[in-house]
Formats: sequence, structure tokens, C-alpha cells
Amino acid sequence: MAFKFKVQLKDIKKPPVWRRLVVPEHLTLDEFHMVIQAAFGWENYHLYQFSQQGWSSNTVYKIPDPEYDIQGAEDSQMVKLSAIFTAPGQTFTYIYDFGDDWAHKITLEEMAEEKIIRSGCIGGRGTCPPENCGGPWGYLSMLEILAGPKNSEQREIRKWLGLGKGDEWDADYFDVEEANDEISFIGL
Repeated sequence: MAFKFKVQLKDIKKPPVWRRLVVPEHLTLDEFHMVIQAAFGWENYHLYQFSQQGWSSNTVYKIPDPEYDIQGAEDSQMVKLSAIFTAPGQTFTYIYDFGDDWAHKITLEEMAEEKIIRSGCIGGRGTCPPENCGGPWGYLSMLEILAGPKNSEQREIRKWLGLGKGDEWDADYFDVEEANDEISFIGL
């Protein structure tokens, strides 16, 4: 069976940042994490967790980590998507980078009888924020500074982003082929 998901970054609305993914039902949550990372353009530098309601959930799925132990957490490498997602419309939360707190809303849109071997991205919108920019509020502040008058703070951000003279940060940019290239690189 193939699962079609919409994964949207919470707290970023102008423009929204989301990806529509099609994945085989046999993936584990850890493998799904890798697909999300590739589709969004994250670098997989930080810890993550899946849960029903975010931080306030009773059950959390994550990679075991002795430095960040959560009582009752289940190993995301051992839990298949099909054990969690059973009906279209179901939602879940994926949090990446516990410092920046990038929360994503995952919605199961469709469960199709078709068999697929590899995961893929079939749509999306918005550029993924850069790693370590301070979470949604830091990213929105960054966009505001980049859109404002030239000053030392803007020059510092442009340098940090690797923007050359005349280059712009395009918050609307998304290329489905690039996302699929990244997903194919991980082979899921």
C-alpha cells in the first residue's frame, strides 16, 4: 500500500512551507524521518520525535538517546507507519531540532492500494528555513531583516546564508525535482 501525506511546517504562513509525500507503508518512522529531511532540505543535524500532539503527548517515537531520555518513548526504528497511520485524515506531529523547535503537522491524505518501491515528493511550497536560524520566530525575523533596509545585521545574515551580491533569499522557492533527487539519494 502507498501512503500519501501532507507535511506542513507549523508557525510559518507567509509563505507556508509544506511537502506532499508518497511513501510505502512498510517504512519505519525513522525512515519516514529521513524522507521528510530530504524533501524539506533539512540536514539531519538534530534530534527528532514523532507524537500525536507534540510536546504534550503521552507516547513519543524517537531514536533512543541516553542524553535525551523520555519516559515511555518508543524506538522510531522499530515502529512502522502502518502501525500508526490507519485512516485518511489522521494527523501526527513531527518535531525536528528540539532547540529551534521545528514542529510539522503530518496529515495522512490517502491510503492507495498501489504498490510503490520508493518514496517520492509530488508537490510542495516554500523554501525550507536554514538550520539553526532560531526556529519559526528566528526565521520570520530573518525574512524581515532581509526585506528591510541594508544594514550590518542584513549583511551578516546574507553572509551566513552564502548570498552573493545581487542574490536574494526566495522564501517561495520549491523544486519538486530537487526534493526527489534528495529522496532518491537516501534510497527510501
